[in-house]
Amino acid sequence: MKDFTPWRAFQSIFGVAFIVATLFTMWTPSKLFSNEIFNEVMLTMEPNTSGDNPQATITVGPMPHIGIVAGHWGHDSGAVCPDGLTERDVNLRIATMVKQALIQEGYEVDLLQEFDEALNQYEAFALVSIHSDSCEFINESATGFKVAPAISLPNKEKSNRLTACMVDRYQRTTGLDFHFNTITDDMTQYHAFDEINSNTPAAIIEVGFMNLDREILTKQPDLVADGIVQGILCYIRNEPTAPQESQSTE
Repeated sequence: MKDFTPWRAFQSIFGVAFIVATLFTMWTPSKLFSNEIFNEVMLTMEPNTSGDNPQATITVGPMPHIGIVAGHWGHDSGAVCPDGLTERDVNLRIATMVKQALIQEGYEVDLLQEFDEALNQYEAFALVSIHSDSCEFINESATGFKVAPAISLPNKEKSNRLTACMVDRYQRTTGLDFHFNTITDDMTQYHAFDEINSNTPAAIIEVGFMNLDREILTKQPDLVADGIVQGILCYIRNEPTAPQESQSTE
């Protein structure tokens, strides 16, 4: 303390007073509502990703509700292979994986049976029915997938958009060809299209032939499911798709 003098004390007090006076001078009403101050305030309201001093969370709306039909589940076996493999089991396994993946993405998902009572006036952001094609050998061209929209609904444009996303993403993910030239009336006139609420966009997908595409359907069901999930996410997020021949029906 031998260096302490009245002069040094005066210098310290004067310095502090000068700093305080400067701060009060800067904090005027014109500064208080300037764009610079406003921007800084807005920055402090942004979510804090560092984990320190968490900010108030922002309330968001509910996530889209999605319906997934496991084809033939709860009704019959569907197509049956000579070794006992059934279409119903293939469909249900894939549909369950689709549901789990979408739930992990944060969506609410209903896994529905073929003639589920819940389909009556069912409302959702989208409905996708999952099926598989015949186990019989037809010819070497009987490989690939099909997708058909619910064109009977008033908002068929949305169903066409859902179908476009399904075709684009499923083909990219699985590498299977779009077998559009064998889409049947059973697909375009699928019973659930007439049961669900007219505001629910819908599509039906035949994920592959249980004969020539059996390996991917039974040994890589996670890949098949991911193709469907990516198609649904494409629709929800309104992502772009590549042009596809005959992927929608007028």
